[in-house]
Amino acid sequence: MEMTVQNPIAGTQAKPAMRDFLSLPTWIHAGRIESGGSLSLVEQIIPPGFTSPWHVHQDEDESFFVIAGEITVYVSGRAQIVGAGQFAFGPRAVPHGFRVTGAEPARLLLITTGSGFADFVNAVSDPVADGAAIEPHEPDIARVIAMAERNGLAILGPIPDIAAA
Repeated sequence: MEMTVQNPIAGTQAKPAMRDFLSLPTWIHAGRIESGGSLSLVEQIIPPGFTSPWHVHQDEDESFFVIAGEITVYVSGRAQIVGAGQFAFGPRAVPHGFRVTGAEPARLLLITTGSGFADFVNAVSDPVADGAAIEPHEPDIARVIAMAERNGLAILGPIPDIAAA
C-alpha cells in the first residue's frame, strides 16, 4: 500500500496538543499522516527515576535525543549515559529501554524509522486540555500491551540489571 505525505514541504506550524501518555506530558510531532508512515517524532518530559519497560520494536529503529536532563539507555546488554545534546540508538529487533538518571526531568525526542510508535502513543494516550496538569495514574497495562503488539512492539518486562558504561 502506497502512503502519501499530507504536506511534503512544510511541517505543522503549531506545536501539537499535549497528550497524557503513561502520566507523561507527550507531543506527537510527526507520525503516519505527516510522514507517509516513514517515521515517528515524539517529544516527552519525563521525571527523574522514571523507567521505560524493556521492550523491542520489531520493524523500527528507535533513536533518543536528549534536549535536557540525563537518561541511561540500555541496549543489547550495554548501558550508556546520555546527556543534553546527546543521542543514543536502539536498533530494531534488539531489546532496549531507558531510565531518567539525572536529578532533573529529562526532555526527549524519540524518533523511530516508521510511524508505528506514534500510532502506539496515540492509541494509549489521552488529549490534555490547554493548561491542565496531568495527574499521575496507573496505566491500563492490558491495553498498553495489546496496542504495543498491534503496532509492532513487544513489552518484555522491567529493564535487566545492567551497569552503565
